Amino acid sequence: MTYCLGIINRFGIVMGADSRTNAGVDYTSAYRKLFDFSLPGDRVIVICSSGNLSVTQGVIIGLQRDIKNGENTNLYTLSSMYDVAHYIGNKSRQIQDRDRAWLEKDKISYQCNFLLGGQIKGEPPELYMIYPQGNYIQATKETPFLQIGETKYGKPLLDRTITYDTPLEAMAKCALLSIDSTMKSNLSVGPPIHLVMYETDSFLLRHKLELRLGDPYLAKMRKQWEEYVRQSFEAMPNIQWQYEEQQSQEDILID
Repeated sequence: MTYCLGIINRFGIVMGADSRTNAGVDYTSAYRKLFDFSLPGDRVIVICSSGNLSVTQGVIIGLQRDIKNGENTNLYTLSSMYDVAHYIGNKSRQIQDRDRAWLEKDKISYQCNFLLGGQIKGEPPELYMIYPQGNYIQATKETPFLQIGETKYGKPLLDRTITYDTPLEAMAKCALLSIDSTMKSNLSVGPPIHLVMYETDSFLLRHKLELRLGDPYLAKMRKQWEEYVRQSFEAMPNIQWQYEEQQSQEDILID
């Protein structure tokens, strides 16, 4: 299992992912799930992946090879993020179709999901979620974040915090807290955590972060957040219960 998320608003984009991969309860390992395909000055393209590791790696390798081999269609030749999402969706379907037969035979899930975020010169920043079937949806002003993988534990914080006007640094903190909340509740999600922050129209990915197990900032953030949540909980007013009126002695005797 994994957890990846992307957040977009008028200031830019934040994307993050954990790195834990497990094949059963007794085997876990770490694989990078956030990939930077940016071409500084022209485009910023960041991809996060979840699902079958062999399939997602096959898709990423295929994207890299198309660039290296100078294919007519690759991440650097497409003119819009919409076209990039379509291209990645097709690549994902190709790899899944190639491996489906033997994976199904061994009853192994071959499906995968991707998050795509970034900006191409002449176009606005955009954020997409690409489904296993190859189709995709775009984040909007009303729904400014997208998640893949183990999404439920990190979603409440995003629902209560993120708006189209949230400052970029605040979005990054919220993304990191969302990932940490998921790690706290699900052992199949874990560090290293990779986080990137992109400023609209900069066409350069200046802000990158990798937080490993035991990182002092991660530990401090978790401790402070847990203290603030506990303090807020304790400050909540008590429930105003509605008490049932006791039956009179006469009613009890009649019953």
